[in-house]
Amino acid sequence: MNLLTVDGLASVTNVLDLAGVFASALLGGSIARTMDFDLFGFLVVGFVSGLGGGLLRDVLLQNGPPVALTDPLYLPVAVAGALVAFFVSFSERTWDRLFTVLDAAVIGFWAVVGVQRTFDAGLEWPAAVIMGTVTAVGGGAMRDMLLRRVPAVFGGNALYATVAVAASLVMVVASWLGSPSIGILVAILLSLLLRWGAVRRGWGLPNGRNWQPQSRLASLLRRGRGRGRGLRLARPDAVRLLRRPGRRAGAGSVHTDADAPIPADPDQD
Repeated sequence: MNLLTVDGLASVTNVLDLAGVFASALLGGSIARTMDFDLFGFLVVGFVSGLGGGLLRDVLLQNGPPVALTDPLYLPVAVAGALVAFFVSFSERTWDRLFTVLDAAVIGFWAVVGVQRTFDAGLEWPAAVIMGTVTAVGGGAMRDMLLRRVPAVFGGNALYATVAVAASLVMVVASWLGSPSIGILVAILLSLLLRWGAVRRGWGLPNGRNWQPQSRLASLLRRGRGRGRGLRLARPDAVRLLRRPGRRAGAGSVHTDADAPIPADPDQD
């Protein structure tokens, strides 16, 4: 059951896209505030954060020029979000609450928009899930790289890209069942729920930082790196393990500076 006509669905998609642009530009501007940027810095960070994901999605879809360059509303909305962050100062407690809600809403909005734009371009559901995720996390990743920060999508934080994938899958399934309007509501509510649980309850994916290769060579090399500067300062028995048995040190073999002969001093007799 679809509650929206084709034109109504397109209008809702545009509204959600613009809402995501504004909210994400506001988030980017708030990060610029913490880094003590000037007005131009606010605008640049807000522009990248608000429009980066959509531009990346539209370039990958190759379905005409990016909508941010053809629709005259996108740039002013991104600028407005950055200016709000520049002129309005939130308390830390208010910002913590606002950030959680806005971040979750942006993921849901843009996952829906990315899936819908992909279907409009005539592509199938795998591409729709990918484009929904790219739209949701692309702008934030570009902003973080611009600011020389590790993108949140790579982990080390509460659920982020996982929420975008889940919301995109919900929208894909709802569209396949002929109820994209219901999919929009469910995808946004799911994003809010998952992000709230991730931030407040500590939900997250496992990482591999506690796992290390378990072998004699790996153990020796780790100890060598911990003491100095890598393989060149590793223990001699670790270096010997890298050599082929029965071969003398020469071209193509691994050796340290300690293995090389000490040249004679020409000033000495």
